[in-house]
Amino acid sequence: MNRIGYIIEKEFKQIFRNKVLLRMLLGAPVMQLILLSYAANFEVKNLTIAVVDQDHTTYSQRMVSKFRYIDNFRFLGYLPAYKPAYQQLLSGNADLVLVIPPHFERDLGKENRGAVQLLVNAIDGSKAGIAAGYAQQIIRSFNEDVRAEALAVSTTGLARVTIENQYWFNPRLEYKTFMVPGILFEILILVGGLIAALNIVREKEIGTQEQLNVTPIRKYEFILGKLIPFVIIGLVQFSLGLLIGVFWFRIPFEGSLALMYGFAFLFLLLSVGLGLLISAVSDTQQQAMFAAFFCLVLFILLSGLFSATENMPGWAQYLNVINPLKYIIEVGRNVMLKGSTFRDVQQQAITLALMALALISLASWSYRKTV
Repeated sequence: MNRIGYIIEKEFKQIFRNKVLLRMLLGAPVMQLILLSYAANFEVKNLTIAVVDQDHTTYSQRMVSKFRYIDNFRFLGYLPAYKPAYQQLLSGNADLVLVIPPHFERDLGKENRGAVQLLVNAIDGSKAGIAAGYAQQIIRSFNEDVRAEALAVSTTGLARVTIENQYWFNPRLEYKTFMVPGILFEILILVGGLIAALNIVREKEIGTQEQLNVTPIRKYEFILGKLIPFVIIGLVQFSLGLLIGVFWFRIPFEGSLALMYGFAFLFLLLSVGLGLLISAVSDTQQQAMFAAFFCLVLFILLSGLFSATENMPGWAQYLNVINPLKYIIEVGRNVMLKGSTFRDVQQQAITLALMALALISLASWSYRKTV
């Protein structure tokens, strides 16, 4: 145990002596959490809409006014014809163009039907789908008002079904609430996987690794001595991130704090195990960086941090079976937002524990005491 303690002491001295690394370990993850939580936002707001009104009647004005006073839309103005409206769509100034044809009010009154054209900029398919949904809902509301007036019946007198939405686990529908629990764990794999790998490979390059190899330190003592400091640092970072999430972003915390820390500890073991494995098979920092970058980018993009994994193609979902970040992000969101207990997330716990054991065992097996 003494020898493990000496290695841990050496690691901490080495980390604290490197001011740049220390700032990266403590400052960069906090900055990343704040910036990503604000920047990675898929909420659809401020949709710009232009109108081509070729009818100029009361009905056409009423329909346009419904768009003008909805917060999600920003009224760009009236355009005289279809061609300039198309130019606005082409230049990206307008997200939607509403075209109201001539005789719209007359057709609605006499033929009991009217048509409008809605052009949507669909380069971003997801945004276009949501924008079209908002617009259709507004047009449907206008249609219901007109029908009620035509029947000369007050809308309050009609039998109606009232819908009251209740949004569970994220009542304000904020994207930050979805993102922050995931980013908390994404930061841990960056610390454990990337920085741990680079730190150990750097020792190979400057020769201190060879000095350790000629000592009677055993393989498991070396692994534990390297593993523990980064786990401790990772837990400090996790605590900072958690405080920022709860007090800065006002993310609700419904679950067990002990359970969150238990999973953070387990995930840090796995992450540092990955970093040790990368360092064991790399001879230079450049090799280690490329290997870690390859793994981490794949893990992050496939993890469900930004979008639901269920919507990914089949091959990606099969690949995700070995993606530890996917499991821990599920755990983070479920425990933090839903208040899930260990029973609810035990499958993820078993999977992560097996992965951590496999990675640390592989790292230990790959480590060779050579001079």
